[in-house]
Amino acid sequence: MNIIVVGLSHHSAPIDLREKLAFAANSIEEPLRELVSLPDIAEGLIVSTCNRVEVYAVTRDIAAGIAQIKRFLADFHDLSFDAVEPHLYGYHGEHAIRHVFRVASSLDSLVVGEAQIIGQIKAAYGYAAEYKSSGLILNRFLHKAFSVAKRIRTETGIASSAVSVAFAAVELAKKIFGNLSDKTVLLIGAGEMGELAAKHFVSGGVRDVLVANRTFERGERLAEEFGGRAVRFDDLFDHLHKADIVLSSTGAAHFILEPKRVSEVLRRRKLRPMFFIDIAVPRDIDPEVNSLENVYLYNTDDLQGVVENNLEQRRREAEKAEEIVAGEIGQFQAWLASLEVVPTIVALRNHFEGIRRAELAKTLSSWKDLSPEEEKRLELLTSAIINKLLHVPTNVLKQTGQGNRTDLYLDAVRNLFALTTEPAGGPDEPPQDEEEG
Repeated sequence: MNIIVVGLSHHSAPIDLREKLAFAANSIEEPLRELVSLPDIAEGLIVSTCNRVEVYAVTRDIAAGIAQIKRFLADFHDLSFDAVEPHLYGYHGEHAIRHVFRVASSLDSLVVGEAQIIGQIKAAYGYAAEYKSSGLILNRFLHKAFSVAKRIRTETGIASSAVSVAFAAVELAKKIFGNLSDKTVLLIGAGEMGELAAKHFVSGGVRDVLVANRTFERGERLAEEFGGRAVRFDDLFDHLHKADIVLSSTGAAHFILEPKRVSEVLRRRKLRPMFFIDIAVPRDIDPEVNSLENVYLYNTDDLQGVVENNLEQRRREAEKAEEIVAGEIGQFQAWLASLEVVPTIVALRNHFEGIRRAELAKTLSSWKDLSPEEEKRLELLTSAIINKLLHVPTNVLKQTGQGNRTDLYLDAVRNLFALTTEPAGGPDEPPQDEEEG
């Protein structure tokens, strides 16, 4: 049996096509049932996110399996196959295993190291298990992918540094203040970027959130979302001293915070540090504010510099992660090959044992005067001959199970001796000893 991957991602297709091929989680049962009803698909699951739509499947016929899934993706969404197919990729064998390990570990993500993808794959696997479209091989494969992802997050720093401007602001605040649990954040302006940063600050544990927006009602809605308080924009300087962290993102055409006014605020705070984040374009805060004692001012360019440094750090950590993936691929391939090798060895031995027993029975039926002791000796002799004959073939098959020529040897043995085999285990056998990440 072979693992295949068919799909598209942000690497191969524009967002409008990815949207058309997306599968809704609340209606995934029907496509999963259609997927595993395809002639050459034994098991399957569907991963559908904003950046990728992929099918992970098990098949005996690689070419037919990939072709059928490509057609399924187009037909299910009533799209032209000719329009969809150029954007689809199809992997099998080692390439398929590597791809899924890399996706689960966020090495293939738009932002390397992001944490969302592993949860999305686990959810996809959960649906496949619920609707019984996954079996022995995909169960083991996905749990192995989760284990690889956990190793990478544990043994590398791939997710340890901020790679968004909003999150970088939170990380800088932690470096300045340490614990944020007793800090207050003031949002000046209620734009999308400020809202995102506020979410990160709340997740980072800040005590309180104030929102000052020219449209007070909009400020109230945003403050309510974070369990904070809205203040009127005209009253900004009556509340500024309460803020340890000030994040400004208005559309003003001129500076709204200047050194003189900030200096007055600092005196009211008895010179306790203030962290200003100016993500407005044009800037809201006069750069001269940064010259004041106990003031830390960062603008978008400063934060972007932090992000770039962190991205470079993640790229270095990603190289370590790729080494982990490479090492894990071989282990899984050996297990996958054993599913084919072990039943073939058993079938081969059963085949020879059947011949031995049949021929021995004929011989014993014609030698009526043999004693029980002589019969036992004949039994041992014929068994020893079979074991000697099968010793080398058995070892060769075991060794091919660890290499790249497994199918060649297995097909030859099965055809030579007309063997019929069943995969080891069964479709409902649980995953084997793989720790989920």
